[in-house]
Amino acid sequence: MDLPKYNGNIHPDEWINDIQKYLRLRNNNYTSNDYLEIAKTLVDTNISLPTGIDNFEKLRNALREDISFTIFKNTNERKLQSLKYIPESRGGDISKFISNFLKLCYNADINDIEGKKNYLYESLPMNNYFSNEFYKKMKNVNSINELIKEFEDIVVEESNLIKTESIVALKHVATGKYLSSAENFCYITGSCTQLVVQYLIQILYGKLRLVKELATCSNTLIKLQHVKSNDKFLGINFNNHYGGYCYNSPSTKHTEVSCNRTTNFGNTNYWNENWNFNHSKLKNQQSYLKSNDIINLSIEKKFDDRGFYTQDGPVEFLRSHDIQFTIGNDTLQEVVCHNERLGGNDEWCIELIKQHIWTIDALHD
Repeated sequence: MDLPKYNGNIHPDEWINDIQKYLRLRNNNYTSNDYLEIAKTLVDTNISLPTGIDNFEKLRNALREDISFTIFKNTNERKLQSLKYIPESRGGDISKFISNFLKLCYNADINDIEGKKNYLYESLPMNNYFSNEFYKKMKNVNSINELIKEFEDIVVEESNLIKTESIVALKHVATGKYLSSAENFCYITGSCTQLVVQYLIQILYGKLRLVKELATCSNTLIKLQHVKSNDKFLGINFNNHYGGYCYNSPSTKHTEVSCNRTTNFGNTNYWNENWNFNHSKLKNQQSYLKSNDIINLSIEKKFDDRGFYTQDGPVEFLRSHDIQFTIGNDTLQEVVCHNERLGGNDEWCIELIKQHIWTIDALHD
């Protein structure tokens, strides 16, 4: 193995440490002065060393004061400024990212914890989750080990967040059965559109459509697009003929829930596919929706009890129960919307099946 030369493309501290270790391992008969003289001969001729260097500390200082080290530091700082964290769900590698981040900080001579916090923050995707969580968790961090631990906690939690375009399933907490639907399997009463029931046929894997990237409790509208039915969405149907009304469910006569296409509706029908959610178990609502959260889903009816259309109609909640109805030879468990008191039958566990793969450019816009 050849002795590494110093040409300004490595941190002086790292290079001197490597030289000292290498020479000690190679020949124990060398004196400290021998090590120093050998090291000085390995410095590139383009770097002028002052006279009077008689120990490694003076050599270290001389290399640090040379213009080559200033260029080296500035180059690494620019790399640090352009460094972007890519979540593992999008093909990133947190271990490699942290290793690269710490190496660039070392090379750029950024040693204070606040400076590292700032550069780490700037590397994150620009969304409210990372901004809010980073500020909360990093506020009292005072060491590099704490910084890395808290950062890992943030990115692990991010991997479980529900995002627009994510594929999810809704599991009914009380029964453990999944919301389901199937193309061309329709109600024989009410709207006669594609039915939605507890799992007996096919799980309703839904693609979430959100206005923003992340679902939050602050009035985020959720659209659940049935993957197998392509352009059909989960929602409720209104008939505006002879006074507005919603179609009734087969057994309990609550509001019918179905999957349908928005474009199917004319002047006498309205369709609402915009759902709101809240966390059913938490008094202090979480900011973001994540996999395995227990939630209530609500939707706004566009007609009041008198049959009049209203922009701000009454709200009903998604419910399932063990009440059954039949279509041909199939016995199905009803899924409805209702305006009664909330209970255990109104709780749904949202399970993340697959996150949407965003492009690198989209992550950091």
